[in-house]
Amino acid sequence: MEPVIRIDTVRNYNDCIGVDTLHPLVSVIDFNEVPKVINFRMFMGIYALFLKNIKCGDMIYGCQPYDYEDGTLVFVSPGQVYGIDSKGVARVPSGYALVFHPDLIKGTSLGRNIKYYTFFSYAVREALHLSKKERSIIVDSLEKIASELKSNLDKHSKTLISTNIQLMLDYCMRFYDRQFITRNNTNKDILVRFEQLLNEYFESEKARDLGTPNVTYCAEQLHLSPSYFGDLIKKETGSTALDYIQNRTIDEARTRLFDTTRSINDIAFDLGFKYQQHFTRLFKQKTGMTPLEYRNDN
Repeated sequence: MEPVIRIDTVRNYNDCIGVDTLHPLVSVIDFNEVPKVINFRMFMGIYALFLKNIKCGDMIYGCQPYDYEDGTLVFVSPGQVYGIDSKGVARVPSGYALVFHPDLIKGTSLGRNIKYYTFFSYAVREALHLSKKERSIIVDSLEKIASELKSNLDKHSKTLISTNIQLMLDYCMRFYDRQFITRNNTNKDILVRFEQLLNEYFESEKARDLGTPNVTYCAEQLHLSPSYFGDLIKKETGSTALDYIQNRTIDEARTRLFDTTRSINDIAFDLGFKYQQHFTRLFKQKTGMTPLEYRNDN
Protein backbone atom coordinates (compact mmCIF):
# COMPACT_ATOMS: atom_id res chain seq x y z
CA MET A 1 0.00 0.00 0.00
CA GLU A 2 1.25 3.46 -0.90
CA PRO A 3 2.32 5.78 1.95
CA VAL A 4 -0.18 8.48 2.83
CA ILE A 5 0.82 12.01 1.80
CA ARG A 6 -0.46 14.71 4.13
CA ILE A 7 -2.13 17.60 2.31
CA ASP A 8 -2.68 20.52 4.68
CA THR A 9 -2.63 23.38 2.19
CA VAL A 10 -3.65 24.12 -1.37
CA ARG A 11 0.02 24.53 -2.26
CA ASN A 12 0.74 21.04 -0.87
CA TYR A 13 -1.82 19.59 -3.28
CA ASN A 14 -0.67 21.64 -6.26
CA ASP A 15 2.99 20.74 -5.68
CA CYS A 16 2.06 17.08 -5.35
CA ILE A 17 0.38 16.93 -8.76
CA GLY A 18 2.66 19.45 -10.47
CA VAL A 19 0.64 22.62 -11.10
CA ASP A 20 1.20 26.28 -10.22
CA THR A 21 -0.43 27.91 -7.19
CA LEU A 22 -2.26 31.12 -8.15
CA HIS A 23 -3.98 31.60 -4.78
CA PRO A 24 -2.87 30.20 -1.41
CA LEU A 25 -6.38 29.13 -0.39
CA VAL A 26 -8.05 27.87 -3.58
CA SER A 27 -7.14 26.20 -6.84
CA VAL A 28 -8.90 24.92 -9.97
CA ILE A 29 -6.98 22.16 -11.73
CA ASP A 30 -7.45 21.01 -15.32
CA PHE A 31 -6.26 17.41 -15.24
CA ASN A 32 -5.40 17.58 -18.94
CA GLU A 33 -2.42 19.66 -17.81
CA VAL A 34 -1.32 17.15 -15.17
CA PRO A 35 1.34 14.44 -15.75
CA LYS A 36 0.41 10.77 -15.83
CA VAL A 37 -0.55 9.25 -12.47
CA ILE A 38 0.06 5.78 -11.05
CA ASN A 39 -0.67 5.51 -7.34
CA PHE A 40 -1.11 7.95 -4.50
CA ARG A 41 -2.95 8.28 -1.21
CA MET A 42 -3.54 11.64 0.46
CA PHE A 43 -4.79 12.64 3.89
CA MET A 44 -6.77 15.74 3.00
CA GLY A 45 -6.74 18.77 5.26
CA ILE A 46 -8.66 20.75 2.65
CA TYR A 47 -11.95 20.50 0.77
CA ALA A 48 -11.90 18.99 -2.71
CA LEU A 49 -14.33 18.40 -5.56
CA PHE A 50 -13.26 16.11 -8.40
CA LEU A 51 -15.01 16.00 -11.77
CA LYS A 52 -13.78 12.85 -13.52
CA ASN A 53 -14.23 12.41 -17.26
CA ILE A 54 -12.58 9.01 -17.63
CA LYS A 55 -11.66 6.19 -15.32
CA CYS A 56 -7.97 6.39 -14.43
CA GLY A 57 -7.86 3.83 -11.65
CA ASP A 58 -9.66 2.67 -8.57
CA MET A 59 -10.42 5.54 -6.25
CA ILE A 60 -9.51 5.02 -2.59
CA TYR A 61 -11.74 6.38 0.17
CA GLY A 62 -10.30 5.61 3.60
CA CYS A 63 -8.92 2.10 3.11
CA GLN A 64 -11.63 0.92 0.71
CA PRO A 65 -11.31 0.92 -3.11
CA TYR A 66 -14.25 1.92 -5.30
CA ASP A 67 -14.73 1.88 -9.05
CA TYR A 68 -16.04 5.22 -10.25
CA GLU A 69 -17.74 5.92 -13.55
CA ASP A 70 -17.16 8.42 -16.33
CA GLY A 71 -18.51 11.92 -15.69
CA THR A 72 -18.95 11.81 -11.94
CA LEU A 73 -18.44 14.28 -9.12
CA VAL A 74 -16.70 13.16 -5.94
CA PHE A 75 -16.46 15.32 -2.82
CA VAL A 76 -13.79 15.12 -0.12
CA SER A 77 -13.73 17.05 3.15
CA PRO A 78 -10.87 17.70 5.60
CA GLY A 79 -9.92 14.57 7.54
CA GLN A 80 -10.63 12.08 4.76
CA VAL A 81 -8.14 9.91 2.87
CA TYR A 82 -8.36 10.06 -0.90
CA GLY A 83 -6.25 8.46 -3.60
CA ILE A 84 -5.89 6.62 -6.88
CA ASP A 85 -4.65 3.11 -7.56
CA SER A 86 -4.02 2.64 -11.30
CA LYS A 87 -2.67 -0.90 -10.81
CA GLY A 88 0.86 0.25 -11.62
CA VAL A 89 -0.06 1.57 -15.07
CA ALA A 90 0.69 5.24 -15.76
CA ARG A 91 -2.50 6.91 -16.99
CA VAL A 92 -3.39 10.44 -18.01
CA PRO A 93 -6.35 11.74 -15.95
CA SER A 94 -9.04 13.88 -17.50
CA GLY A 95 -11.41 16.29 -15.80
CA TYR A 96 -11.17 19.00 -13.21
CA ALA A 97 -10.59 19.52 -9.51
CA LEU A 98 -11.49 22.33 -7.16
CA VAL A 99 -9.59 22.40 -3.89
CA PHE A 100 -10.00 25.03 -1.21
CA HIS A 101 -8.78 25.58 2.34
CA PRO A 102 -11.30 26.04 5.19
CA ASP A 103 -9.78 29.49 5.81
CA LEU A 104 -11.10 30.66 2.42
CA ILE A 105 -14.70 30.43 3.56
CA LYS A 106 -14.35 31.67 7.15
CA GLY A 107 -16.71 34.57 7.75
CA THR A 108 -18.58 33.96 4.48
CA SER A 109 -22.05 32.64 3.74
CA LEU A 110 -20.46 29.41 2.51
CA GLY A 111 -18.52 29.05 5.74
CA ARG A 112 -21.72 29.36 7.76
CA ASN A 113 -23.54 26.83 5.58
CA ILE A 114 -20.86 24.31 4.58
CA LYS A 115 -22.25 21.77 7.07
CA TYR A 116 -25.47 21.59 5.07
CA TYR A 117 -23.65 20.25 2.00
CA THR A 118 -23.75 16.77 3.43
CA PHE A 119 -22.40 15.14 0.27
CA PHE A 120 -18.90 16.09 1.45
CA SER A 121 -19.36 13.19 3.90
CA TYR A 122 -20.66 10.70 1.32
CA ALA A 123 -18.54 7.72 0.37
CA VAL A 124 -17.04 7.65 -3.12
CA ARG A 125 -19.46 4.88 -4.11
CA GLU A 126 -22.23 7.47 -3.53
CA ALA A 127 -20.73 9.90 -6.06
CA LEU A 128 -22.90 12.24 -8.10
CA HIS A 129 -23.43 11.02 -11.67
CA LEU A 130 -24.01 13.94 -14.02
CA SER A 131 -26.04 14.36 -17.18
CA LYS A 132 -24.37 16.24 -20.05
CA LYS A 133 -26.33 19.38 -19.19
CA GLU A 134 -25.43 19.13 -15.51
CA ARG A 135 -21.79 18.56 -16.36
CA SER A 136 -21.72 21.69 -18.52
CA ILE A 137 -23.09 23.74 -15.61
CA ILE A 138 -20.37 22.44 -13.29
CA VAL A 139 -17.61 23.04 -15.85
CA ASP A 140 -18.91 26.58 -16.43
CA SER A 141 -18.81 27.22 -12.67
CA LEU A 142 -15.25 25.91 -12.43
CA GLU A 143 -14.15 28.04 -15.36
CA LYS A 144 -15.61 31.17 -13.73
CA ILE A 145 -13.68 30.43 -10.53
CA ALA A 146 -10.51 29.76 -12.54
CA SER A 147 -10.97 33.04 -14.42
CA GLU A 148 -11.29 34.95 -11.17
CA LEU A 149 -8.10 33.32 -9.89
CA LYS A 150 -6.21 34.48 -13.00
CA SER A 151 -7.36 38.08 -12.45
CA ASN A 152 -5.57 40.49 -10.18
CA LEU A 153 -6.67 39.75 -6.60
CA ASP A 154 -8.44 42.59 -4.79
CA LYS A 155 -10.78 43.10 -1.83
CA HIS A 156 -13.67 41.56 -3.78
CA SER A 157 -11.87 38.36 -4.76
CA LYS A 158 -12.65 36.29 -1.67
CA THR A 159 -16.36 37.12 -1.81
CA LEU A 160 -16.62 36.44 -5.54
CA ILE A 161 -14.73 33.14 -5.33
CA SER A 162 -16.60 31.81 -2.29
CA THR A 163 -19.95 32.91 -3.79
CA ASN A 164 -19.21 31.06 -7.01
CA ILE A 165 -18.20 27.94 -5.06
CA GLN A 166 -21.42 28.13 -3.04
CA LEU A 167 -23.50 28.54 -6.21
CA MET A 168 -21.87 25.45 -7.68
CA LEU A 169 -22.51 23.45 -4.49
CA ASP A 170 -26.15 24.57 -4.59
CA TYR A 171 -26.37 23.12 -8.10
CA CYS A 172 -24.83 19.91 -6.75
CA MET A 173 -27.58 19.72 -4.13
CA ARG A 174 -30.17 20.05 -6.90
CA PHE A 175 -28.44 17.35 -8.96
CA TYR A 176 -28.29 15.01 -5.96
CA ASP A 177 -32.02 15.52 -5.43
CA ARG A 178 -32.50 14.47 -9.05
CA GLN A 179 -30.29 11.43 -8.50
CA PHE A 180 -32.31 10.38 -5.44
CA ILE A 181 -35.49 10.61 -7.53
CA THR A 182 -34.13 8.75 -10.57
CA ARG A 183 -32.86 5.99 -8.32
CA ASN A 184 -36.27 5.60 -6.74
CA ASN A 185 -36.38 1.80 -7.11
CA THR A 186 -32.96 1.44 -5.51
CA ASN A 187 -34.01 3.75 -2.68
CA LYS A 188 -37.19 1.75 -2.08
CA ASP A 189 -35.08 -1.40 -1.85
CA ILE A 190 -32.89 0.28 0.76
CA LEU A 191 -36.01 1.25 2.75
CA VAL A 192 -37.22 -2.36 2.68
CA ARG A 193 -33.82 -3.60 3.84
CA PHE A 194 -33.74 -0.90 6.52
CA GLU A 195 -37.09 -2.07 7.89
CA GLN A 196 -35.93 -5.70 7.79
CA LEU A 197 -32.75 -4.70 9.60
CA LEU A 198 -34.76 -3.07 12.41
CA ASN A 199 -37.10 -6.07 12.63
CA GLU A 200 -34.18 -8.47 12.96
CA TYR A 201 -32.48 -6.17 15.45
CA PHE A 202 -35.43 -6.26 17.84
CA GLU A 203 -36.15 -9.96 17.28
CA SER A 204 -32.58 -10.89 18.22
CA GLU A 205 -30.58 -10.11 21.34
CA LYS A 206 -28.73 -7.23 19.65
CA ALA A 207 -30.68 -4.52 21.47
CA ARG A 208 -29.71 -6.06 24.80
CA ASP A 209 -26.07 -6.36 23.75
CA LEU A 210 -25.57 -3.21 21.67
CA GLY A 211 -28.22 -0.80 22.95
CA THR A 212 -30.87 0.92 20.87
CA PRO A 213 -30.17 0.95 17.12
CA ASN A 214 -28.50 4.10 15.85
CA VAL A 215 -28.01 5.78 12.48
CA THR A 216 -24.34 4.86 12.12
CA TYR A 217 -24.98 1.17 12.80
CA CYS A 218 -27.86 1.01 10.30
CA ALA A 219 -25.89 2.84 7.62
CA GLU A 220 -22.94 0.48 8.02
CA GLN A 221 -25.18 -2.58 7.78
CA LEU A 222 -26.66 -1.18 4.55
CA HIS A 223 -23.17 -0.32 3.21
CA LEU A 224 -23.86 3.40 3.07
CA SER A 225 -22.22 6.41 4.65
CA PRO A 226 -24.26 7.87 7.56
CA SER A 227 -24.71 11.19 5.71
CA TYR A 228 -25.96 9.63 2.47
CA PHE A 229 -28.19 7.23 4.40
CA GLY A 230 -29.67 10.08 6.43
CA ASP A 231 -30.34 12.19 3.35
CA LEU A 232 -31.91 9.24 1.52
CA ILE A 233 -34.27 8.44 4.41
CA LYS A 234 -35.23 12.12 4.70
CA LYS A 235 -35.98 12.33 0.96
CA GLU A 236 -38.01 9.09 0.93
CA THR A 237 -39.95 9.37 4.21
CA GLY A 238 -39.89 13.02 5.24
CA SER A 239 -38.39 11.99 8.59
CA THR A 240 -34.80 11.98 9.71
CA ALA A 241 -33.17 8.58 10.05
CA LEU A 242 -33.01 9.09 13.82
CA ASP A 243 -36.73 9.90 14.02
CA TYR A 244 -37.52 6.86 11.88
CA ILE A 245 -35.51 4.59 14.19
CA GLN A 246 -37.01 6.10 17.31
CA ASN A 247 -40.56 5.81 15.96
CA ARG A 248 -39.92 2.19 15.02
CA THR A 249 -38.54 1.56 18.53
CA ILE A 250 -41.66 3.06 20.13
CA ASP A 251 -43.91 1.00 17.84
CA GLU A 252 -42.10 -2.08 19.08
CA ALA A 253 -42.53 -0.88 22.67
CA ARG A 254 -46.29 -0.43 22.20
CA THR A 255 -46.60 -4.04 21.08
CA ARG A 256 -44.56 -5.36 23.99
CA LEU A 257 -46.47 -3.32 26.57
CA PHE A 258 -49.54 -5.49 25.92
CA ASP A 259 -47.64 -8.37 27.52
CA THR A 260 -48.40 -7.63 31.17
CA THR A 261 -46.13 -10.46 32.34
CA ARG A 262 -43.16 -8.26 31.44
CA SER A 263 -42.27 -5.28 33.60
CA ILE A 264 -41.70 -1.91 31.98
CA ASN A 265 -38.09 -2.05 33.13
CA ASP A 266 -37.62 -5.42 31.38
CA ILE A 267 -39.16 -4.09 28.16
CA ALA A 268 -36.90 -1.03 28.27
CA PHE A 269 -33.85 -3.27 28.71
CA ASP A 270 -34.97 -5.62 25.91
CA LEU A 271 -35.24 -2.62 23.56
CA GLY A 272 -31.70 -1.49 24.36
CA PHE A 273 -32.29 1.23 26.95
CA LYS A 274 -29.74 1.19 29.74
CA TYR A 275 -32.04 3.11 32.06
CA GLN A 276 -35.84 2.92 32.27
CA GLN A 277 -36.16 6.69 32.66
CA HIS A 278 -34.58 7.18 29.21
CA PHE A 279 -37.17 4.82 27.73
CA THR A 280 -40.00 6.59 29.58
CA ARG A 281 -38.82 10.01 28.40
CA LEU A 282 -38.68 8.97 24.74
CA PHE A 283 -42.00 7.11 24.94
CA LYS A 284 -43.77 10.15 26.38
CA GLN A 285 -42.12 12.42 23.84
CA LYS A 286 -43.46 10.27 20.99
CA THR A 287 -46.88 9.30 22.37
CA GLY A 288 -47.82 11.96 24.91
CA MET A 289 -48.09 9.40 27.75
CA THR A 290 -45.82 7.26 29.87
CA PRO A 291 -45.46 3.51 29.18
CA LEU A 292 -47.47 2.77 32.34
CA GLU A 293 -50.27 5.12 31.28
CA TYR A 294 -50.31 3.53 27.83
CA ARG A 295 -50.50 0.03 29.35
CA ASN A 296 -53.31 1.00 31.68
CA ASP A 297 -55.29 2.63 28.86
CA ASN A 298 -55.05 -0.49 26.74
